Amino acid sequence: MTRKSLTIRNEEGLQSRPAALLVQVAGRFSSNLWIEQGSKRVNAKSIMGVLSLRLRKGDSFNIAAMGDDEKEAVDAITQLIEEGNL
Repeated sequence: MTRKSLTIRNEEGLQSRPAALLVQVAGRFSSNLWIEQGSKRVNAKSIMGVLSLRLRKGDSFNIAAMGDDEKEAVDAITQLIEEGNL
């Protein structure tokens, strides 16, 4: 399993458009992907799950992946964050 801690940078937080982008990128990978915040863990490929976290700018979360392309999946989500898209 690959896991990384990230912080939301974009002003909108992880609302509709940014959440849809995250789900779209997550869907490119065969690995299972989760977003973890506190005691909550949701499927990163589920728009409803991602939106249910209500992440805002400055909120931290973990992205976790398990599967053949887990490192690439975590790297892709990390890139979205670092580019300020999420």
